[in-house]
Amino acid sequence: MLDAFALVFRAYYALIRSPRITSKGRNTNAQFGFTNALVDLIKNQNPSHMAVCFDTHALTERHTDFADYKANRQETPEDILSAVPDIKKIIEALNIPVIAIDGYEADDVIGALAKQAEKAGYEVLMVTPDKDYGQLVSENIKIYKPPYQGGNFEILGPKEVCEKWDIERVDQVIDILGLMGDAVDNIPGIPGVGEKTAAKLLKEYSTLENVLANADNIKGALGEKVRKGKELAIMSKKLATIIINVPVEFHEEDFCIKEPNKELLKEIFTELEFKTLAKRILGEEISIKTTDDRPQTTEKSQQIDLFGNVVESAKPKK
Repeated sequence: MLDAFALVFRAYYALIRSPRITSKGRNTNAQFGFTNALVDLIKNQNPSHMAVCFDTHALTERHTDFADYKANRQETPEDILSAVPDIKKIIEALNIPVIAIDGYEADDVIGALAKQAEKAGYEVLMVTPDKDYGQLVSENIKIYKPPYQGGNFEILGPKEVCEKWDIERVDQVIDILGLMGDAVDNIPGIPGVGEKTAAKLLKEYSTLENVLANADNIKGALGEKVRKGKELAIMSKKLATIIINVPVEFHEEDFCIKEPNKELLKEIFTELEFKTLAKRILGEEISIKTTDDRPQTTEKSQQIDLFGNVVESAKPKK
């Protein structure tokens, strides 16, 4: 299960210093990085089933509850907005389901499908860098944290998630986020309470609700912060909680890895001027017709990680 926009953004920005520009002047960083990485993921992990989940523009319950939810995020660059239809076409041409449901974020959809797939007997990898997904992890549902800047990928199960947060159970991920907040999503938490303090409170009181119930027993300035931040903490935990009651169903036959639609891929790759990708995936050359004298970006055969970062080739041993 892929968290599409997290991967699209990283693919775009990873190539920002050497943008890929077509003969028509289009920036194709996002399309190139995402496609290369998606194909690598299929090749290296050999999944039996796959789906890619997108956010929609519709407001969610989180936005209704807290108007400033994700309000600190910068406006999406036009190059990414224009890339999304291409990326969806490429995913569909690879015969991988694209799923987006109004009123829910991609992590909600992934959470719902992951739990359903687990019940059906599958092992699930949630492909994302997002720490919030730790709350969904079980022995059969894990986070696949893609490689970054030439590093190695990580697979995080319950043990790794608990060690990362210094907690005892994965369900405490939402408690710790409720206490400390999350700057990325503009979730406030309790002002003045950081990750270490939040973990310490949970060691003593187990849940956010129990921390708040015992606020009068917490001494000094910390007790005062907890008492003042009670409402923010309750709301923050709700904002951080991934919703798994989503109107989506895991149909095994729809999620199976299938042969790609090569004709459609050829059409898209020709439009985006992806010569090397066409050769790699389709096994054939494509001809690119340029419409002006604009110099074409040379498409190098580079190894790209799942966030579109160019991985430096290892030097041969002497």
